[in-house]
Amino acid sequence: MSKRYDLIVFDWDGTVMDSTAVISGSIQAACRDLGLNVPDDETARHVIGLGLEQALRYAVPDLPVAMYPDLVVRYRYHFLSQDAAIPLFEGARETIAELHGAGYWLGVATGKNSNGLNRALDSSGLREYFHAMRTADVTFSKPNPAMLFELMDELGASAERTLMVGDTTHDLQMALNARVDAVAMGHGAHPPEQLRELNPLALVEDFAELRVWLKSYA
Repeated sequence: MSKRYDLIVFDWDGTVMDSTAVISGSIQAACRDLGLNVPDDETARHVIGLGLEQALRYAVPDLPVAMYPDLVVRYRYHFLSQDAAIPLFEGARETIAELHGAGYWLGVATGKNSNGLNRALDSSGLREYFHAMRTADVTFSKPNPAMLFELMDELGASAERTLMVGDTTHDLQMALNARVDAVAMGHGAHPPEQLRELNPLALVEDFAELRVWLKSYA
């Protein structure tokens, strides 16, 4: 059977790596350190996938501009203390390796910065499978479609033959803005009802379901 897609792009946090609780908890802990209003769990989870500054502006909207550097420092302190121990979702490694072996181009589009993604690729051992990456410090943050446009341009893939896999509405909106198909992962940061509102081709619960879907439709 011929392939429907040439390029499959994965979000990282909450999609490939089970980091949602660590990120949201680090945002909340950083706010406590500085005596700020602590965002609730829903708000802290909602910003996952955005660039860090954009995420903190949403999570702590009343924060004075002069305090952003302090909040970033405290966030990174809490996140980096746990970073190396964050696991991949079950089945992520096998699925990504299988797609690579089947000849798909694989990309990453993430709200992480370049240093953070490089650490994650090295600690997970997944670097060898990805052909191109875009992070929020080198181009526009989601839901701007720039990450997908740049990945497609670099790898020579058309929008019609590109698939985005992500766990947040930011991922799905980015795909819509780029006119790229998308599959939503239900095990990440945003609840299924929010993901369904953006009409992904499928909403799968985990990598086992994603592999079944990909074998049938990708």
